Amino acid sequence: MALAHKGFFPEGIPVGFTEKSLIAFSGQERVPILIDQGTIVTESWTIACHLEDSYPDRPTLFGGSMGRNLAGFIDAWATRSVFPLLVRLVLCDVVDHLEGADADYVRTSREKQMGLTFAAMRQERDRWLDPFRQSLAPARSHLKRQLFISGEAPGYADYCLFGFFQWARMISSYPVIESSDTVGVWRSRVLELFDGFASKAPASSN
Repeated sequence: MALAHKGFFPEGIPVGFTEKSLIAFSGQERVPILIDQGTIVTESWTIACHLEDSYPDRPTLFGGSMGRNLAGFIDAWATRSVFPLLVRLVLCDVVDHLEGADADYVRTSREKQMGLTFAAMRQERDRWLDPFRQSLAPARSHLKRQLFISGEAPGYADYCLFGFFQWARMISSYPVIESSDTVGVWRSRVLELFDGFASKAPASSN
């Protein structure tokens, strides 16, 4: 979304969970990885900052240094307070989209990390739905006053939270948010940005 905001739609190269050798050149083992004219940039926040600093003539992601700091706070809040609860709702469905070694790797590593099986996660996820939706209260209150978290136009503060919803949308049909919820309305709005860029991604739910 940050790339699309800047007007870039580069080639994407998918990497399987067990294909870490393909990204060894980056010096770490996670995606996303941006290769920009020979420069290798990893981790979403760092990539966003790189795009903002390298392409100041294109639409801004932050709207200045103060906006960058505030977006950093939203990024940390979404990652630490919202995402862990979302994981409990949809992670159990990810293996439905994987095969062979990737499916085995994800099941083994994530079940160990979570301390319970995917079957158990699926059985108990309903009890995590309300806590997840309640965790969105700051965004919900904020979005009652304006179209986007960033203001009247979207920015990285929107994309860092939206990315988690997009991940859930792509791997699970579990209804994590109601379409009538203020956050659900915002999510639909972001889905249609850039000629429906995000809405065109393969998905398990609307």
